[in-house]
Order: sequence, then C-alpha cells, then structure tokens
Amino acid sequence: MRLALKVDVDTLRGTLEGVPRIMTVLRALGAGATFYFSVGPDHTGRALKRALRPGFLKKVRRTSVVSHYGWRTLLYGTLLPGPQIGARAGDVMRSVRDAGFEVGVHCYDHVRWQDGVGQASEPWTRRELTLARDQFTEVFGRAPQVHGAAGWKMNRYVPALQQELGFRYASDTRGTGPFLPVLDPGVGTVPQLPTTLPTMDELIGRTDLRGADPVDHLLAATAEPGGRDEVFTLHAELEGGAYLGAFERLLRAWRQRDRRLTDLASYAAQLTGNLPHCRIVSGTVAGRSGTLAVQAPVRADVTH
Repeated sequence: MRLALKVDVDTLRGTLEGVPRIMTVLRALGAGATFYFSVGPDHTGRALKRALRPGFLKKVRRTSVVSHYGWRTLLYGTLLPGPQIGARAGDVMRSVRDAGFEVGVHCYDHVRWQDGVGQASEPWTRRELTLARDQFTEVFGRAPQVHGAAGWKMNRYVPALQQELGFRYASDTRGTGPFLPVLDPGVGTVPQLPTTLPTMDELIGRTDLRGADPVDHLLAATAEPGGRDEVFTLHAELEGGAYLGAFERLLRAWRQRDRRLTDLASYAAQLTGNLPHCRIVSGTVAGRSGTLAVQAPVRADVTH
C-alpha cells in the first residue's frame, strides 16, 4: 500500500514554523511528501466571517483554532495588514525543494479562494490561478506543475484552466481514488488525486467517534494488508504545531506496517492510463464545515 502525503500550507506562521518541523519528521523517517504553498497575502483574519456558517463555530471549539494559528495570524487582513507569504518565507519554501521534497501551489490568497471560488466567474478563477502561478514562479524560478485547491474548493472552470496553464496533475478534491474530471463538454487531461483519508482535525472531538484517538482511527482505516492506495492531507499549522507528536506516531506506525510513505509525484507515476472519468460535485465530509469538491461517479447529475 502506498500512502501519499500532502502538506497544505495556509499561512505565514505555518510556513515559517510548521514546515521545518514537518520536514524534520519526514526526513528522520525517510518519508516523501508534496508541499502545497499559499504564496500571496496571508488574510487569515478574514476567515472569521465564516462564524455564521453552520458547523464552523463547533469546529473552532473542537480544534482550538486560536492556539494553532495564534492571535496575530487571526488578525491578518483585518486589524493587521496581510503579509506576503512568498516574499517573507521564500527561503523556507526553497529549502523544502532543496531537501528533495515535491513542491506545488496551493493558492494565491487562501481566504479569497476558499470563500470566493464556488460562485466565481471564469475571469475571476483565471486571475486567481494566474496570480498563484506567477507568484510561485517568482519564489521558485519555475512555474508550478501541481495544484491543490485551498479548502478543497473548486468551480467548473478550474479543471480546464489547470489544463491550459500546464499543470500535470491536481489534488483538489475528496474521494476514493485517482480520476479524470468530466468537463462540459468532454473529459479533462489533468488527473485528480483526491484526498481519501480524513484529516486529523476532522477526527478530533467528534462525538460519533466516542473519544477514539485520531491516530488509532487512521491506523484502523489503513490496516487491511494489500488495501488500496491512500492520500493523506496534513496542515503545516496543525501537524507542524500541536499535532506534531501525533503525526510522528502515525508515520512510525505506518512505517512499521511497511506502508510506502511517498509524495504525489511518485504516486502519480504509478498510475495506468485507464483512469475512471468522474464528475466533481458538491458534498460534505464528516468533521469539516461547509461543502467541498467531491469525486462522484461519472453519471452523477449534480455538478459545480
């Protein structure tokens, strides 16, 4: 079984503090991972307007958002100006690449994408993806080849624009396995590698899990010998902070079970040419507020 690790980096603090800690654990265990960077302004504070969204305050209470992000980060874009992550933390980003890890682009402005893309027009979506590509290029000296949408949020224009902008594959969705997105019309050529496992913050404090430890839950979900390949998403602000010990324990247990801990590039390289064609639909995931981009069978009739 391959376990592809995907690290979403949302904030300046996560880049400066969380990323180096995660790299240390990965290198100690010989594990690969793909890091997806937010490269524009950190406007995390503007996300507080989601307080009226059903389930958001419940998640805040469950996962101790303030302790993970810090008050300063939670004021960026409101009482404090949003710092440019790529400009302030470019050295850290390049150190990830130089250490041999795959790097890709998460977004330009995390909050603007997550809150705006669902109902956005094609010009808005094109502008945001182009800003992300151009700022990533400024940091790394080359254009990004892999994309992972902030908050697993998309619209119907994203797959075609990824194709036009030269992305090799993307990990924007939640689902069960790799697929080619159904477009209107036709089928896209940029494979989607969806996140298949729940994230650690989605498991913490859920009453339906009756106090089960998130690490034990994930180990149980991947216990079957010869099971399917999985994609696990972690966040620099969480697994690179308060969840670091739990993350290390999870990776060590996977290693002891001979799971191959790899990046998405190695995972994608093993795919055959006969991927299923699936639509991307709006759906929900236990433990996460709001709707996300979710893999569905090709005959699904609800689309973005």
